[in-house]
Amino acid sequence: MHSPLPIDAPAPQPNPTGRAAHVVASIVSHGHGSLILELLEQLQTRAEPCLRCVIVTLNIDEPELAHQLQQRSTSSFGLLVIQNTAPKGFGSNHNQAFARYAEGKPAADSATHVCILNPDLRLLDAAPLAALSDALNDPAAGLAYPTLVGSDGQRQDNERELPSFSKLLLRRVFKRTEQRVDWVSGACMVLRAPDWQQLGGFNEQFHMYCEDVDLSLRVRRGIGVLVRANTTLAHAAQRASRRQWRHLFWHLRSLWLLWHLPSFRWAKRHPSASQRSAL
Repeated sequence: MHSPLPIDAPAPQPNPTGRAAHVVASIVSHGHGSLILELLEQLQTRAEPCLRCVIVTLNIDEPELAHQLQQRSTSSFGLLVIQNTAPKGFGSNHNQAFARYAEGKPAADSATHVCILNPDLRLLDAAPLAALSDALNDPAAGLAYPTLVGSDGQRQDNERELPSFSKLLLRRVFKRTEQRVDWVSGACMVLRAPDWQQLGGFNEQFHMYCEDVDLSLRVRRGIGVLVRANTTLAHAAQRASRRQWRHLFWHLRSLWLLWHLPSFRWAKRHPSASQRSAL
């Protein structure tokens, strides 16, 4: 895996609202204590001017992580910690995080961009959040995402075709390589804050899996294209649905729900023109 780069973070770039980028990032922990602390350390080391706050949601009781976060000093960005009284789903946690951040904020302190970060991500480039937010300076863009690689450096499949039954069969059984980019993984994505609010965030009918598919499709339908930013992150994808029956159930339930949503029906009629390009 790449080692962190010593950097001088560039000044934040203007965005279509006329304000300098003000990124608020959300991370959810399900017992990811050490991974969360390592990711926060990386974000602190890079000290990107565009990153104004990181929200960490403890979805289960993690007293040791909660204590370390309370003791942690972050000079370059604010840190908001949310402790759930009962576990929530992926989308519900991120929706709650951005809503909690926005409470009582004056316009000057409001976010211009929201960023979803998985706890098992590692930053490989200088100023990745600036690269992601800058990719949305194009008014035609609706959602920005990075290239993801595994710890072995091999590219991951965070750019995917519409998961219809036939496409899943071709992928799983016949190992067909997908080329079109209909949706992108929620492991890391950035949207303009007004667009996030317009869309209503993630669809909370999904507990886990496919909420990123639905959001990507709604972005394409109502906001703009999905744009791969010029930055790469490492991601230790867990693939829990292949090992745990509960996750497999959630995955199958989410697919059934997705196939009956207006976003999916629209996407079947409007395949993306974006192609999965080589590195």
